[in-house]
Amino acid sequence: MVNAPLEGKQSTSVIFVLLISAAAALGGFLFGFDTAVINGAVVALGEHFKVGPVLVGMSVSLALMGSAVGALSSGFISDRYGRVKPMLLAAVMFTASGIGSGFPFTVWDFIFWRFVGGMGIGLASAITPAYIAEISPANLRGRFGSLQQLAIVTGIFIAMLSNYMLVKIAGGSASMDLWLGAETWRWMFWAEVPPALLYGFAALMIPESPRYLIGTGREREAESVLSRVLGERVLEKIEEIKVTLRVENGSSFADLKGRFGFTPIIWVGLGLSVLQQFVGINVIFYYGSMLWRSVGFSEENSLWITVITGVVNIVTTLVAIAFIDRVGRKPLLLLGSAGMLLTLGLLAFLFANAPLDAAGHPALSGSSATTALVAANLYVFCFGFSWGPVVWVLLGEMFNNRVRASALALGAGAQWVANFLVSASFPSLVEWAGLGKTYSIYAFFAAVSFLFVMFFVRETRGKELEEME
Repeated sequence: MVNAPLEGKQSTSVIFVLLISAAAALGGFLFGFDTAVINGAVVALGEHFKVGPVLVGMSVSLALMGSAVGALSSGFISDRYGRVKPMLLAAVMFTASGIGSGFPFTVWDFIFWRFVGGMGIGLASAITPAYIAEISPANLRGRFGSLQQLAIVTGIFIAMLSNYMLVKIAGGSASMDLWLGAETWRWMFWAEVPPALLYGFAALMIPESPRYLIGTGREREAESVLSRVLGERVLEKIEEIKVTLRVENGSSFADLKGRFGFTPIIWVGLGLSVLQQFVGINVIFYYGSMLWRSVGFSEENSLWITVITGVVNIVTTLVAIAFIDRVGRKPLLLLGSAGMLLTLGLLAFLFANAPLDAAGHPALSGSSATTALVAANLYVFCFGFSWGPVVWVLLGEMFNNRVRASALALGAGAQWVANFLVSASFPSLVEWAGLGKTYSIYAFFAAVSFLFVMFFVRETRGKELEEME
């Protein structure tokens, strides 16, 4: 009976942190939606603007350079203005991008609006994991941090589902038989506007990060937030944060420098960020419908396959949430790398040995087609419980308080540059080398990711942020 009030208070704190973490993670939902919505529109855009594979690749991938710009600027913005105001800015960018991408006059202004949305994605991708890590208790930080990835994959799924439903209703992504005489692909982008507005509203409702408040001398506000987050030992936690923040020294990219360009922990963060993309996961999400159409599936069936892939992604992220604070970060990464190596190797073999159609494209059928579908979804499964959520959790917690914003900005920026390189090169790489060799490259990086984690990544499960070096 003595412990009942304390347990009740702790339960209330957990619910409070869960709610504000979920609100912050809406940025992840828009991150996923904005990056995946292009999947259903990419073929129609190429036909509408009458452009080849190079400009198609640019229309998909230049948004990712906007993401890199947004991520790299997030450190300065979040250190100066906090974690919440950048979320509001990102919501404005998502809204503008959703509207503008549906009203392009040329491929170039379409790319501009996608670039604007990309900057919103970059801001959200760097700010959200830092905010959730700073607001969460250590024993639950992995699960709450994984909400970012759950929101991302949910956004991907909703984008794919809405694309499929719009095509199903209209009869095709280029059809004008939908609403207001606008082509279906335009509605795919306009569907982003309502959740973008919701994200902005949610950002207005959540408290500022207590670590940012302490760093800017607003201890009374920080005490109020921490009392709701921790429920106890608030003053002790404030003193711990003050010691590690070194309030007199602001964070900048200069603080990340070390003997070999950066300090070792920064190199580990960069390695995790780049390898997360070099295993090729976003090829499935950006070009999935194009990929499956190229090997013999109809447009409608290709989009339906991407919907199934989205469901797999959500389910496996829930697996990660269930185990990340029990098993740890490193074991999940190693297991995921091994699974991706096997499934990507199988896909590379199937694509390389498939018979060619009249246009010279591999044409899968029968057991080969079924095996490829299973392998692709197992690959997403392996990524979804490991490198998808765990990298974002690690980036949010592995750096010390003083450099976290700048380090996370650099890591997220590197991730988006790597994403750009993979996404921009895919159409041309397939045309030049074929699907088999292209997927062999991704399998190679899956093997590299296993070795990288084995030798360079340290476990952070259960550690307080103030313990990070």
